[in-house]
Amino acid sequence: MSNLTARAAAIRLVLLDVDGVLTDGSITYDAAGVEGKSFHVRDGHRIKLAVRHGLRFGIITGRASTIVERRAAELHIAIVHQGALRKLPVFDEILAAERLAPEQVAYMGDDIVDLPVMRRVGLAATVADAPAVVRDRAHFIAAAAGGRGAVAELVELILRARGDWEEIIAGYLG
Repeated sequence: MSNLTARAAAIRLVLLDVDGVLTDGSITYDAAGVEGKSFHVRDGHRIKLAVRHGLRFGIITGRASTIVERRAAELHIAIVHQGALRKLPVFDEILAAERLAPEQVAYMGDDIVDLPVMRRVGLAATVADAPAVVRDRAHFIAAAAGGRGAVAELVELILRARGDWEEIIAGYLG
């Protein structure tokens, strides 16, 4: 078993940044000043599959948006921390509340504000278009950019390592 596979097999909770990870990082405002974000359907589908197989998810984001609340609810993500300008204290709160060791947590971030959490988790992940300083400190770098299926890649890695992926695929093949 590779080091990456061993790290992935131990994961019980996946924490995600939003802008640049679940989205491409763009923030769009309409004429009325209402914020818009786009999410990739494949990321959402993989999260739902993983939730059905006992993997938990959470969000830690520096911005606050009702769109994030809505997307989290759609995906059954119960742990949502918005407006987290310092993410490490929030991470520590989550660890205590969930009674998990850092090694049981994966975190996917895309920028330097994510580095403190990435340094603490068992599986630090990032997106293909993250800056080099972040990619250099990740255990896993998705082939996809943020908002383009990178989260799906991370989830598949974890599900494969846990031995759930083949069962999921078999369910679709009948």
